[in-house]
Amino acid sequence: MALYSGGCEIELKTAPLKYQGLQPWEILLSEAQERMTLAIDHTKIKQFLELANKRDVEATILGKFTDSGKFHVKYNDKTVGYLDMKFLHEGVPKKRLKAVWKKRIHEEPKCYETVDLTVILEEMLTRLNICSIEKKLRQYDHEVKGLSVIKPLVGREEDVPSDATVCLVEYGSIEGIIFANGLNPHYSDIDTYHMAASAIDEGVRRVIAVGGKLPSKKVPFAALDNFCWPDPEPSEKTTDGDYKLAQLVRANKALYDYSRAFSLPFISGKDSMKCDRVIDGMKVSIPPSLLITVIAKMEDIRKAVTMDVKKVGDIVYIVGETFNELGGSEYYKLIGEKMRGVGYVGNCVPIVNAEKAKEIYKSMSEATNRGLVHSIHTPTKGGLGVALAKSAFAGGYGLNVSLSKIPYSGVRRNDVVLFSESNSRFIVTVPKNMKEEFEVVMRGNTCTEIGVVTDEKRLKITGLDGIYIINSDINRLKEVWKRPLGDV
Repeated sequence: MALYSGGCEIELKTAPLKYQGLQPWEILLSEAQERMTLAIDHTKIKQFLELANKRDVEATILGKFTDSGKFHVKYNDKTVGYLDMKFLHEGVPKKRLKAVWKKRIHEEPKCYETVDLTVILEEMLTRLNICSIEKKLRQYDHEVKGLSVIKPLVGREEDVPSDATVCLVEYGSIEGIIFANGLNPHYSDIDTYHMAASAIDEGVRRVIAVGGKLPSKKVPFAALDNFCWPDPEPSEKTTDGDYKLAQLVRANKALYDYSRAFSLPFISGKDSMKCDRVIDGMKVSIPPSLLITVIAKMEDIRKAVTMDVKKVGDIVYIVGETFNELGGSEYYKLIGEKMRGVGYVGNCVPIVNAEKAKEIYKSMSEATNRGLVHSIHTPTKGGLGVALAKSAFAGGYGLNVSLSKIPYSGVRRNDVVLFSESNSRFIVTVPKNMKEEFEVVMRGNTCTEIGVVTDEKRLKITGLDGIYIINSDINRLKEVWKRPLGDV
């Protein structure tokens, strides 16, 4: 920031500390979270501090910007750092690294749909990336200042994760703020470009799912990127650093392409580029991971929608098209572990069509704005099978759904349609008396009636040939889903 004024002078003694006893250099270089640096006109400092106090935000005057040409750091009025600004910004030459991208081809599993898909669905619900994390979530305060509208856990028993959360801006207002995120590092094994694109689409889609709208001047929208990456710098220990760097380049290319496509500004973020560890003499690296967090304004929180089905007789719709996109999926990992002990990766990674997605999201926003839907859920990890199960047991009602009615392109297999993780899709329940109006609003998009909400408390899904492939008690599905981390 001081580059623009030509220098600064700061007093570290005034910096609030989480831990006492820190040395001046530790205070200066600490990367503690939840902080922000602002430049305030000296004539407006009083008003700024009053505003911060009103919002219960800790704010401290740390120093001032100067034109001295120096980065001047003091502690107890004693100089502890005095660097030339030009040297600070230009003294060390920029590192030049080489990135080499080569698409990798992974083994595809053989046909696996002859097994009992009811059993497979239950096994999918127990996977650690899908199962309930309620016990962990309960350790955090969901009622900050009592402003929450949609909490992290929703449903009849308030124990199923919401697609996003919504909070009031302030008491007495109907304006809200939506918080959502997107993450799937397993797609990185195939292509980090599509991994990043999918994370952006998931974050935006979750905003739409709770009643939000796409960005506009009237409805602000912003995102944060959080990179956790294996060391991308080639070395003796990182012989594939040029490939990992290429993965980073491709992820950033997707950030550029899809943030422009969705008019989504990235206002902040962080990165951790050394996520590796040596265990028993072997280097272990995390998969390239990118968490996208989206924050958006909601004009009227009274129109917020949750993911749990709510009324017997409501019509179930699938919005968006399903493709043969099981690459990097939870299903491929599951069947690989069952067949050979190691999950499959595959190659058909989910791809985002931003133009089609935007049209769908505009129409969905219009539907929620008119109050035409009772529930909306975004299929992500585990595809439609897991999403339908969670929507059902969250609401405590059954679903009767036909796979043959789902718009699908690719090899016609029940397991592919059920567990593909294609992007830009919603499961929506609509009251019977709103059916015609909803279909008018969704006209021009891929939107199909696929079933009905029942009072039978069973998830019943017929396959492509009309024969039931899933017929499960929703209470059992919920019990199975809750079991893995229930005692952790």
